[in-house]
Amino acid sequence: MPMIPTDTRALVAAPAADRLPETPAAWHRASWRHRPAHQQPLWPDPDRACEAARSVSMLPPPVAPASILRLRRDLARAADGSAVVFQGGDCAERFASCVSDTVAAKLRTLLQSAMMLSLGSGLPVVKIGRIAGQFGKPRSADTEVVDGVELPVYRGDIVNGPEPTPEARRPDPERMLHAYGHTRAALRTLGGCEAGGADPGEFAWVLEQGPLYTSHEALLLDYEEALTRLDPATDRWFDTSAHMVWVGERTRALDGAHIEFVSGIANPVGVKLGPGADIEEVVELCARLDPARSPGRLVLVPRMGARHVRDALPPLVRAVRSAGHPVVWVCDPMHGNTVRSHSGYKTRRFTDIATEVEGFFAVHRAEGTHPAGVHLEMTGEDVTECLGGVRELCDERLAERYETACDPRLNGAQTVELVFAIAEELRSGLRG
Repeated sequence: MPMIPTDTRALVAAPAADRLPETPAAWHRASWRHRPAHQQPLWPDPDRACEAARSVSMLPPPVAPASILRLRRDLARAADGSAVVFQGGDCAERFASCVSDTVAAKLRTLLQSAMMLSLGSGLPVVKIGRIAGQFGKPRSADTEVVDGVELPVYRGDIVNGPEPTPEARRPDPERMLHAYGHTRAALRTLGGCEAGGADPGEFAWVLEQGPLYTSHEALLLDYEEALTRLDPATDRWFDTSAHMVWVGERTRALDGAHIEFVSGIANPVGVKLGPGADIEEVVELCARLDPARSPGRLVLVPRMGARHVRDALPPLVRAVRSAGHPVVWVCDPMHGNTVRSHSGYKTRRFTDIATEVEGFFAVHRAEGTHPAGVHLEMTGEDVTECLGGVRELCDERLAERYETACDPRLNGAQTVELVFAIAEELRSGLRG
């Protein structure tokens, strides 16, 4: 694997495809405030929210620009087919899960999955965790009724608590400071594991193949703005809250605040695409977010659902390819396959998840493009949240260990089973 520059100054003399695009002329880290901002909490005291964000802005950056640029280089390899992306973790992280044992367990599952993909494909794996910052969640409504009482909806620990009481559901901007602290705590644990930690033998082999990067949805824009810093070496702005951030299906409007925000940062940026994604709009999103057509800058994450992927994805792939954008295509087979079980639980069927992955790879084989990897909501723990898999988890067992803070996750056994299937798809593509 080529050496990766450890100093952002090295990017100044990099080949044209690796150079960072100019920051849009009218962009600044608060320019999103002049656009419609969806999925934002209604802070009861806006002045207190401003003060909390200001406090976050004075804290040290959790992630360094040099490591963000290293991820861009790694993703550029995934864009051209010489690497695989495995991105996974919790639907919504809880502050309480940022303790060392829990973080190490997540890392173990991520690394084991990446090892299987690497052995199966013969390619290096770009490992990205939904970890150390995935504290916010978009919701379909601002409120919900619990036991006859209308309450603000739970928007993740960075905004409010999940307990169904008015006190817990009241948006609290001080939680942004707590989010920062828990991010730093999780990063310390990840750093310890990367350095060997208490048991260097457990993680050493896989971590020699490349680092673990962090990611989360850039949802709470007060927080993302506060951690966006100007790097003097490149004269570019970086969102230092994570190595990579993405914009979700609910917030990717071209004229919206979230696209405005990510258009000016130098991080790799992901965009989720549902089955109703408009072809012209997707091409315009690519032009807006990747005007320099720089490999490793833009990750497109289709989340079509098992029923729609083979019909909805091909025209998008063709249009993006025709526009000349070297995007990283990563399949999210989770969010388009959520159903309500007979027992009332929000769940996903393993067969639907596997079917969407199969469809994703089949589309790219047919189009002659590279399926770069997958983006999963998963855990190494033995939860009972998704139906099926080799252990044939049934509806009646969902209540046993249904522990997610929001959406259902694959458990450890289901994750391993799916990763084996993905590795076989990658082998088939290499043979073809």
